[in-house]
Amino acid sequence: MNDKEFYKIVTSQGSSEIVEKKSRFIANVFPVENQQQAEEKIAEITKKYWDARHNCYAYVIGINGENTRCSDNGEPSGTAGKPILEVINGSGLTNTLVIVTRYFGGVLLGTGGLVRAYTQAAQAGIADAEVGQMVYSQLLTLEVAYNMVNNVQYYLGQNNVSIADSRYEANVQFDICVKEAEVKRIVEGLIQKCEGQIKIFERDKGYYLDVQEID
Repeated sequence: MNDKEFYKIVTSQGSSEIVEKKSRFIANVFPVENQQQAEEKIAEITKKYWDARHNCYAYVIGINGENTRCSDNGEPSGTAGKPILEVINGSGLTNTLVIVTRYFGGVLLGTGGLVRAYTQAAQAGIADAEVGQMVYSQLLTLEVAYNMVNNVQYYLGQNNVSIADSRYEANVQFDICVKEAEVKRIVEGLIQKCEGQIKIFERDKGYYLDVQEID
């Protein structure tokens, strides 16, 4: 059994904007797999908002969030990058980059005001992104004759197991991801439901996106 059953990621880009005392705070949220991807996105956003006063950011990368970095990009120390990082960590996310761009509105916010503004912007950006859960699972391929398709689909539906891929050829093949602790029960249940008329092939174990909706 892997030591970490699941971790949360953003699966799509998110963006949002807040205004605080005439300053605009534009948050952009990206899924990133490694530091190079994060740095490329930071460079891209910095170029896009070249006329902004600040492009502050934070990212968390790795299954256990082992690679983190944040930048105040000219704001007073600890008022931008760290609050953004705390929002990411507070959301339980990894492989996530949040960049908050600030267009200065002419009114000083003070350190407390900056912390609040960058925190709220980061929260709004993440709220706009889609969040998914990577679950340590066993990938299984099921092969059945056409007359057993309904049996398989019904059983999987009853047990909240989603079909990752389907192939309709001479027989029908379904790829499914099953949590490691559930493999034995699901396999036995499928064999019983199909009266033994099913072939089940074990594929790779690893982290797969859980397509079931999560909180």
